[in-house]
Amino acid sequence: MIDINKAIESLNWNKEPKGLYEPIAYALASGGKRLRPTMTLIAAETILNGSLLNGNVIEDVLPAALALEVFHNFTLLHDDVMDKAPLRRGRETVHVRWNNNTAILSGDQMLIEAYKLLAQVPNDKVAGVLNLFNEMATGVCEGQQYDVDFEHMSQVSIDDYLMMIEKKTSVLLAYAMRIGGYIAGATPAQQEALYQYGLHIGLAFQIQDDILDVYGDPKTFGKQTGGDICSNKKTILLLTAMETADAESKAELLGWMMATDRDEEKINGVTEIYNRLGVREACETIMEEHTALALAQLDKLPQNSATESLRELAEKLATRKN
Repeated sequence: MIDINKAIESLNWNKEPKGLYEPIAYALASGGKRLRPTMTLIAAETILNGSLLNGNVIEDVLPAALALEVFHNFTLLHDDVMDKAPLRRGRETVHVRWNNNTAILSGDQMLIEAYKLLAQVPNDKVAGVLNLFNEMATGVCEGQQYDVDFEHMSQVSIDDYLMMIEKKTSVLLAYAMRIGGYIAGATPAQQEALYQYGLHIGLAFQIQDDILDVYGDPKTFGKQTGGDICSNKKTILLLTAMETADAESKAELLGWMMATDRDEEKINGVTEIYNRLGVREACETIMEEHTALALAQLDKLPQNSATESLRELAEKLATRKN
């Protein structure tokens, strides 16, 4: 497997104006799991029976893999502005280190850079890859808008939430898999299996992210914990609590949601309600169900070392701490 970090480091951001490109370099150098480009490459390996050394396929797939990582980080720059998030991967977010305008404009340029990378895939694949990428990008934007809308809605169901994170988070992983398979010559049925694997992995990933926002260790999680509680974000934990709480617990929860200047007390108070209602365990069960659905898709794909890597990835994400 190619070293994704080295490939990202090889991208040239030493350009003028520095105020536009330095934040891009900063964002991409902050690490992260490199999950999306890794999944793109593994998807291609799966179709090619575990070997990306088949002809020039590595050169064919890598630009798309890098484009997906640049796009993902573009969304994080804008997402952090919208959420007023102070930390990302244990470092100051771009809008904190620079300012909101810089985060927005550098993010815009990252989207352009992603399309420039996509233009480097083989000519006979460009149109198909662009169509898939555009479907994915539209889904992400739609999911983000639903997320914003939910902040102002008093009634949001767990099904509504799952639809939102499917668009906002899961489709990026699902299309990373589909695009990798498509470039490597996957059949439509294989592309669909890769897509469904990524979709359910994405759902499990976001549910675990919601759990870690409350129960994670900030030193390993890399973000401020309790942020979702402070902002009354309608995560699966909050929605599960609202759907399972008795009248007294629901009134207590709504009371904490009205608190705006007692962050530490609010985090502790809401977490205590979650503990009392068994919310964490209920959400972990949903996460495990989606992990199982993802693993079931692997039976529809060629069985090789890359398929085994996808199996290990699913199990690792289900138990991650950051």
